[in-house]
Amino acid sequence: MKSTTAAARLARSTLRPAGLASSRRAVPPLVAPAQSWRAISGRAHMSTVVEDLGSTPSPPPPPPGTAPASASVEAEREANAREILKKAVAATAPRNNWTKEEISAIYYTPLMDLAFQAGTVHRRFHNPAEVQLCTLMNIKTGGCTEDCSYCAQSTRYQTGLKAQRVESVESVLESARVAKENGSTRFCMGAAWRDMRGRKNSLKNIKTMVEGVRGMGMEVCVTLGMIDEHQAKELKEAGLTAYNHNVDTSREFYPSVISTRTYDERLKTLSHVRDAGINVCSGGILGLGEKSKDHIGLLHTVSTLPSHPESFPVNALVPIKGTPLGDRKPLEFTSMLRTIATARIVMPSTIIRIAAGRKTMSEEKQAMCFMAGANAIFTGEKMLTTECNGWDEDNTMFGRWGLVPMKSFEKSPQPAPEIQA
Repeated sequence: MKSTTAAARLARSTLRPAGLASSRRAVPPLVAPAQSWRAISGRAHMSTVVEDLGSTPSPPPPPPGTAPASASVEAEREANAREILKKAVAATAPRNNWTKEEISAIYYTPLMDLAFQAGTVHRRFHNPAEVQLCTLMNIKTGGCTEDCSYCAQSTRYQTGLKAQRVESVESVLESARVAKENGSTRFCMGAAWRDMRGRKNSLKNIKTMVEGVRGMGMEVCVTLGMIDEHQAKELKEAGLTAYNHNVDTSREFYPSVISTRTYDERLKTLSHVRDAGINVCSGGILGLGEKSKDHIGLLHTVSTLPSHPESFPVNALVPIKGTPLGDRKPLEFTSMLRTIATARIVMPSTIIRIAAGRKTMSEEKQAMCFMAGANAIFTGEKMLTTECNGWDEDNTMFGRWGLVPMKSFEKSPQPAPEIQA
């Protein structure tokens, strides 16, 4: 019997194509952020993740229509891309001097490796088990004069949405209490208007709302359109934690989406917020008809701000009938995952929020986003005018995947202990 078994093994080894074993690439396991363990010759061998990048597959070839590069040029390009990713993953602190070429090299890394390397960075800067629960309330619905092509609240489109006045302080604080009771630690308030010009009474009420939410021990964020430096200071004095003002997309694609507010006006508002000492929350919307280069442009804009935003919301377009983008096809999930993973690598300390469109994502897809670096979600009854995953649904998901809610004003300085082989 022993000789028969040995003969069978010999036959199998003889039939195996030459070089098969050496050409097969070992995939590094998802373990500790700075090091991975492998069993070699019966012994535990430690190799750093940065060393593992030496065998990372190269980015895809240039898009159709471009002149083919020579073999030497292509090899040099691939080597440069690997070196950029290697340095980015090894970084121990954020940087804000990224070039579009560097971000592009990271973005086009083969997706499995990109997600793994992003998860590596995530575990170095965050507790991978923690995800913040945020609730967003529309405190002033509809009636906006702007022409954002994706928005149901614009007066320019027939979406069936009825404009409403600003909610009372009491109703907003009651909604915040419900959110807190259900586990949310950040309460966000949005108003559908262009800016705060001439809205002194509304600003007074909003400051009271901010003070009330902070009094509950919650983080509080508002998105009120454009604000000037004086309004930013007033909100800071009221205790505002963060101000959301998305740049939406790349500078180049932006005019295709909005004409009533310039890209630089958005950046100016972010400057006022930052100068007032308020945390900046700024991200974008994917699926507007843009290209991958616009995702890279979006990431370049936010990652080269004077300081990285405290949080980066990633929205997937929810097409609203009656808007110019009402018939857009759903965004491919790989674009969402690739953007989240790249954002995690180029903005390692930023909170990455899965925002609009999460309702359409399966639980498994959401888990992939968490593994690649997302660590905040919007939850509750509604997200502005679109459907939102409910608290009970998210609590069940957290239990299934071993996730825990992030506490208010707290991000664990150390990741959870890793299980090592």
